[in-house]
Amino acid sequence: MRFGVIIFPGSNCDQDSYHAAIAATGQQAAFLWHESHDLQNSDAIIVPGGFAYGDYLRTGAIARFAPIMEQVAKFADAGGLVLGICNGFQILCEAGLLPGALMRNAGLKYVCKFIDLHVENAETPFTNACRQGEVLRIPIGHMEGNYYCDQQTLETLKRQNRIVFRYSTPDGQITPQANPNGSLNNIAGICNEGRNVLGMMPHPDRSSEALLGSDDGAKIFKSMAMALVPAGR
Repeated sequence: MRFGVIIFPGSNCDQDSYHAAIAATGQQAAFLWHESHDLQNSDAIIVPGGFAYGDYLRTGAIARFAPIMEQVAKFADAGGLVLGICNGFQILCEAGLLPGALMRNAGLKYVCKFIDLHVENAETPFTNACRQGEVLRIPIGHMEGNYYCDQQTLETLKRQNRIVFRYSTPDGQITPQANPNGSLNNIAGICNEGRNVLGMMPHPDRSSEALLGSDDGAKIFKSMAMALVPAGR
């Protein structure tokens, strides 16, 4: 299989995602330029972290109009796997591939640190290498990571089991103190109704090897490969 990693002007985690995807899975990867209409036969797309188009207007607001995103939307509609990390999550929300929005952190400060991430749903193509209720140690690095949606959307996310990750304590307790940015319901990652699009604020690309302080993030990339390779991809 082949991962496709998008590069926007201002991306700063494209190389990290490219390396992590290959190192964690042994599969191939390719870079996809934001102005291109060609996904290069990619089997899974990664929208990486960074500051796409300088985060002008608001995070992800310009990137959603990039030519490559037209193809990503069609790819997702056809059931293709799409992973948005940090700024990538913001872009997917702006593009309408995921509900809700990412706002300024509750403390109005940039937060960069390791957090504990509770796996709410281990039955997705992005978490099948995880255990239900497992706590992952993965870093965050963002200023606008405060997830918000209206109450009706939140109830839909809960009912359809689409909240994939929540900020927690090391033993898996969901508490206000464990919430680093004020996100509604401690939400750190959600998926679409088809479960083939995932957005998450924590960086699995920055925690894919023990040398980085944790290799828990590798499970996200391994899950994606496991979801596709058995199908002959």
